[in-house]
Amino acid sequence: MGKNLVIVESPAKAGTIQKFLGEDYVVKSSFGHIRDLNEKDLSIDVENGFKPKYVIPADKKKLVTDLKKEAKEADIVWLASDEDREGEAISWHLFETLGLQQEKTKRIVFHEITRAAILNAIENPRNIDMSLVDAQQARRVLDRLVGFELSPVLWRKIQPRLSAGRVQSVALRLIVDREREILAFQNEAYYKVDAIFHPEGTPDKTLVKATLDRRFPDKESAAAFLNKCIGAEFAITNIEKKEGNRFPAAPFTTSTLQQEASRKLRFSVSQTMSIAQKLYEHGLITYMRTDSTNLSSLAINTARNFICNNFGEEYSKVRQYRTNSKGAQEAHEAIRPTYIENTEINGTPQEKKLYELIWKRTVASQMADARILKTDIKVGANGMEEKFNVQASQVLFDGFLKLYIEGSDEPQQDDDAIILPEMNIGDRMYDKEITAECKFTAAPSRYSEATLVKKLEELGIGRPSTYAPTITTLTKARGYITKGDKTGEKKVVDKLTLKNGAIKESTKTETIGAEKGRLLPQEIGIIVTDYLVKNFPQILDYQFTATVEEDFDKIAEGQMEWNSVIKDFYTPFHQNVQETMSSREYGSATSREIGVAPDGQVLVAKFGQYGAYVQKGDDEKKQYASLAPGQLIESITLEEALKLFELPRTVGQLNGIDIICTKGRFGPYLKYGDKNIALPRGTDPLKVNLETCTALINESSNSARGGVIAEYSERDIQVINGSYGPYIKHAGQNYRLPKGTDAQTLTEEQCKEIIANSEPTGRRRRRN
Repeated sequence: MGKNLVIVESPAKAGTIQKFLGEDYVVKSSFGHIRDLNEKDLSIDVENGFKPKYVIPADKKKLVTDLKKEAKEADIVWLASDEDREGEAISWHLFETLGLQQEKTKRIVFHEITRAAILNAIENPRNIDMSLVDAQQARRVLDRLVGFELSPVLWRKIQPRLSAGRVQSVALRLIVDREREILAFQNEAYYKVDAIFHPEGTPDKTLVKATLDRRFPDKESAAAFLNKCIGAEFAITNIEKKEGNRFPAAPFTTSTLQQEASRKLRFSVSQTMSIAQKLYEHGLITYMRTDSTNLSSLAINTARNFICNNFGEEYSKVRQYRTNSKGAQEAHEAIRPTYIENTEINGTPQEKKLYELIWKRTVASQMADARILKTDIKVGANGMEEKFNVQASQVLFDGFLKLYIEGSDEPQQDDDAIILPEMNIGDRMYDKEITAECKFTAAPSRYSEATLVKKLEELGIGRPSTYAPTITTLTKARGYITKGDKTGEKKVVDKLTLKNGAIKESTKTETIGAEKGRLLPQEIGIIVTDYLVKNFPQILDYQFTATVEEDFDKIAEGQMEWNSVIKDFYTPFHQNVQETMSSREYGSATSREIGVAPDGQVLVAKFGQYGAYVQKGDDEKKQYASLAPGQLIESITLEEALKLFELPRTVGQLNGIDIICTKGRFGPYLKYGDKNIALPRGTDPLKVNLETCTALINESSNSARGGVIAEYSERDIQVINGSYGPYIKHAGQNYRLPKGTDAQTLTEEQCKEIIANSEPTGRRRRRN
């Protein structure tokens, strides 16, 4: 066989595949797309069928030259980018840019990087699927049109450096709408009644917890019920036992992996995708961008053998899952271990954790149902309509629970471990204690990354592969939202306790509405959302965004022309943009008077050029303080506003020098000697501790010395975190990293490949 050139999109993937192929194959990486729309202009010919104008980025020109040379010398060029729409587009761009010939070019796809999968793909090549390419182009063009036309509107009508996007803005609206829902929610008090019973005929220490089947609206009615209980003779009035099954969850799709990794591992969505990418490229898991829950017969049989050999045949149950979502590609597989017999892998702690999660989920999906015996007992007294409920579950057969339990977004009561004594109808239940405690109705929960992903998928907005960059844009790039905690509101609640025939009243402090790791809208995010909803309702409509995704699916299936889809959207959209640009209406936040400080100064919350702030006083001595992350003009309290003026504050000392936390024009920062160090976005300057401040100061010092991330070949190659982002330094020259490259994980071989395939930056012309 003559020379074969295989082109993949990732250097790590190239290295793994090269191991499976002989000397007749040369595997090269394109480092993602080798051409794209120009970042500086629209790059779409609106008048000519919305034809994209692709360019080769400067950092890819040498790479393209080298690939052209390799392709010219090869007998066959194998385009082996990923099997999704993005991967198909990468192959098409390679075909067009490298000037490849149809007769010597073959497209191959595989969902796992194994020798068998690679060789099978080579034996079964196909042509580039232009329907998939068109679907990717349609998405890219539509998103470019929306971003390039809406963003200037925001610059003119609100403030510079803002952005809008088809999926980004809708996701932001979900978060803003939920925050408004919470602010409008009125907590209502009620009294919940619980009891502790001692069943007749059981040892003295045997106690059973029960909850009354009704709530009381106020303390008076709750107290009246407790009075009815004094001297009452409680007994079991009914017992229901029902056996049921619990079923294992399906293997992971991209979305469910993102959600479960967030719940169980506390990984961000972007972190999950980054780690999964590495696992895939090293041949450890199947392709991690999929909406299919399907498993191959090989995977199912391997899982069955493992389960039977390690747990017993009774634990095995062969299952084949089908995806309900529209556009799901059942030919693809769910995310699973490449080799199910490998229970562990070598790698970073994070890689090991994610692999273990994927492995357990996959194997558990092929295990038997768990059999659960649920018991519901009613306890009442003569002349009393209300009944106490005693509920418990007993695991009769653990099945898949032996290996894996799916996480939940909401706190759940685990009653599987509650073992009840043997009880019968009519048995006396002695009340040891009955309590009526004040509770409050709960507002809807704010979105976490996991619940936002779940909601976006339910609504059909975007694709799971786009969720990570969407969240990153909203948080880090634009600051529309921040990820943080809500401390909640402290309330003094009443508690009535009936014990030994007497009712005692007590109080305690309870925090309601506290949340951790939630997505909190910032004031600028609310302003942008309100303006877009008012002026571009179609773009911000959940149903419209979902319908567009369905159109992309139809394009991918060859049922629609992508140009016509774009035209139908763009004509009225562009007209709307022009009308909005010419209007005199601007987006802004309404100022709000918060209250009066103890010194008599009025506090007003406002929005200015540098964000939301509180103004104290209205004379020449007036003071200003920026709102903390998660605080909003429409909801900040007087107490919270007064705390903002506690800055600057001394956090502690480092090397005998005070560390002072304060706020400036561009946000909160630390003063340490003659150094000013900005606090990371989302950090509360009133709560930041000495440990965090010390780490930031040390990090700043390291950055000033060059910010070296990694060194190779006795420092001949350095990966450096520079002022404008990470880069490679070699032999006195600097090299840009290709877009999407993770500087933290670059190997020496990858660095050498980047150096070999790119031009050094900042070359100076020699003077004659």
